[in-house]
Amino acid sequence: MGLLDKLINEGSSVSTLNGITPQMNTLATQQSQLHADGNAPGYSLNGDQAAVVTAQYNLYDDGVPNQIPLPSFLDLNGATPPKYLDNLPE
Repeated sequence: MGLLDKLINEGSSVSTLNGITPQMNTLATQQSQLHADGNAPGYSLNGDQAAVVTAQYNLYDDGVPNQIPLPSFLDLNGATPPKYLDNLPE
């Protein structure tokens, strides 16, 4: 019996999933609302969807409670920012 077989069949006190591949966290997929919610800004820009993103962030099994960083609040309400050249004095 190989080590992986032994881990899967008998388990281990030092492995949470005993050799089984974990599910992918939603924050690592296109369904994540961390940076965008479709065409709308997501949590990292203006704080929208904080409850959803916090729940998804805490699904990471790293043994500690995770607190998400504060959003940047740099969102321009979906408006495209002007280019630098458009801001020249007249």
